[in-house]
Amino acid sequence: MTVQIALQFAVVLAAIWMGARYSGIGLGLWGAVGLLVLVVAFGVKPTSPPVDVMLIILAVIMAASVMDAAGGIDYLVKVAEGIIRANPKYVTIVAPLTTWCFTFVAGTGHIVYPLLPVIYETAHQSGIRPERPMAVATIASQQAITASPVAAATAAMIGLFAEKGVAQWGLPEILMVCVPASLTGVVVAAVVSMFVGKDLKDDPEYQARVAAGKVPAAIAAAERAPLKATSKLSALLFLAGVALVVLFGFFPALRTLPGGKGPLDMPVVIEIAMMSVAAIMLAATKINVDEVPKTATLRAGVVAVIGIFGLAWLGDSFIAAHKDVIVPAIGKWAETAPWTFAFGLFFASVLLYSQAATTRALMPLGMALGIPPQFLIAMFPAVNGYFFIPTYGSLIAAINFDLSGTTRIGKYVLNHSFMIPGLVATTVTVVTGLALARVMF
Repeated sequence: MTVQIALQFAVVLAAIWMGARYSGIGLGLWGAVGLLVLVVAFGVKPTSPPVDVMLIILAVIMAASVMDAAGGIDYLVKVAEGIIRANPKYVTIVAPLTTWCFTFVAGTGHIVYPLLPVIYETAHQSGIRPERPMAVATIASQQAITASPVAAATAAMIGLFAEKGVAQWGLPEILMVCVPASLTGVVVAAVVSMFVGKDLKDDPEYQARVAAGKVPAAIAAAERAPLKATSKLSALLFLAGVALVVLFGFFPALRTLPGGKGPLDMPVVIEIAMMSVAAIMLAATKINVDEVPKTATLRAGVVAVIGIFGLAWLGDSFIAAHKDVIVPAIGKWAETAPWTFAFGLFFASVLLYSQAATTRALMPLGMALGIPPQFLIAMFPAVNGYFFIPTYGSLIAAINFDLSGTTRIGKYVLNHSFMIPGLVATTVTVVTGLALARVMF
């Protein structure tokens, strides 16, 4: 039996490895291949696919995509740019707080891409080592995902609690723990980042690059294309939708139907609310509906759904097939020190490159081990381990946008610019979350 489990686990790891090589939709597609091998070669019975989670993500992504097509993302970026440029001397603190806030609102870390050139220019013009704000701002844009009410990963957590019959744990509890915890982690990482590397005037490598003409002179921000007339309206409508979801989450009475035995489950509420917001934005902005499927936001959302579909389904099926063996084997360890489950979440996310897929694949195991929901919520931000191996899109983008060459991958690969702020932010966030969970619940 142990040999069978080991062989099946090897299939799971192989599927993850192949998916990581292709990235994007490859994660989900190779997850399905892994499940096929488990079913055909080992007779594993597939569990039900995570339909609720995928529908929540699709609903939220539809609203965000309509906002994107109407220019709302550009509007939010312009607001963020104004905040960053207004505080050039403190860019290492302001930039990550800004990217955290905008990811919190939009539910996607992809909003960091257009902000990276702004962060670089502001730091470079002020004589601040660009690596400092560039790296920590990139980390902050992902840390906020596990605190955002409209992020795919949060949807996965809410969906899991509903599936496992613990619907009393949901969005309010996630926000109460993860918002202050992740903000604390980001602030501490930003403060630590202020002392990373040498100042530009004292950095011989940077000075050599300047002397060789490899560093373009700092220039003022180029004029942006004018915003669409519908940009502000679409952004405000989307924010209203986010506020509505949070309101329904915190006050169950608002989602209790007359004569109903209890409130509607949050997955249903999120799906209805965000799809309705998308429709209202379409009507109010009168944008061409054919532009919505062309947005980068929708493409990213579909990739996330496919990843969860294949990879999380594979993980669910493997764990369910061997629950009676896996749970007792590590149950005592988790009971003695439940916080160690965070390490499993972290290293799984290093392989999966998706907070949502990691959540959907690993959190059921945490529930099966009997780890209290409040501590699972506290450990939720540990799924932000994507930065450990510097091949994630936003990391590569930050390296490329830093024309000074200070944001980089080191000689030994893992000694890259994002390692220190990433480890500090994640560790402080989880530790703070565990402390808050113990005090609050």
